[in-house]
Amino acid sequence: MTSDLPSLPRPARVVLLTGPSGSGKTSLAALTGLPVLNLDDFYKDGTDPSLPQLPDGDGADWDSPSSWDAGAAVAAIAELCRAGRTVVPEYDIAASARTGSAGLALDGASLFIAEGVFAADIIERCREAGLLADALCLRGRPATTFRRRLARDLREGRKPPLYLVRRGLRLLRNERTIVARHAALGAHPCAKPEALDRIAAARALCPVGAAARP
Repeated sequence: MTSDLPSLPRPARVVLLTGPSGSGKTSLAALTGLPVLNLDDFYKDGTDPSLPQLPDGDGADWDSPSSWDAGAAVAAIAELCRAGRTVVPEYDIAASARTGSAGLALDGASLFIAEGVFAADIIERCREAGLLADALCLRGRPATTFRRRLARDLREGRKPPLYLVRRGLRLLRNERTIVARHAALGAHPCAKPEALDRIAAARALCPVGAAARP
């Protein structure tokens, strides 16, 4: 007997893409052709009293997960998976402040990428909520990541040059530790080709047009 009840759309799912700053997350996400949620837009404002500080007194520690609003990021992912659209903040890294908001829609896509340096910190929450398709950590040569990150940050004027050089050297020394931490949180460490293969495999498992509409 065939049911006359309409079939309910399945929720979309997310691939969390993390890795050290400068590892190529943004460019890889763009290559997939999937909708992309920029998790770095969920940084806290520079005036937030809860911002962690660097031990040397050189300002806020923007590489600490505590400088980021994980709860708001998970809420945005959940709404995208459930409703296919959400409103996300627009963040100016140079100004250390949110400057507005914008709508993000999946347009029927059943899979999307959420990429950012703190993506690994929400893997377990997304898995427990049934939202996770995969979690990946891009890794490469620390020296290459250092050069790519510094060139980008200087070109975009993200922070004063001396700050960027000091931060870059600190991240260079800590890169393997950063990757190990992401792996311990559940992200699969890999280079770009394997990451693209795993995203393609996750895409093949998700039916087209899965995301619901409000």
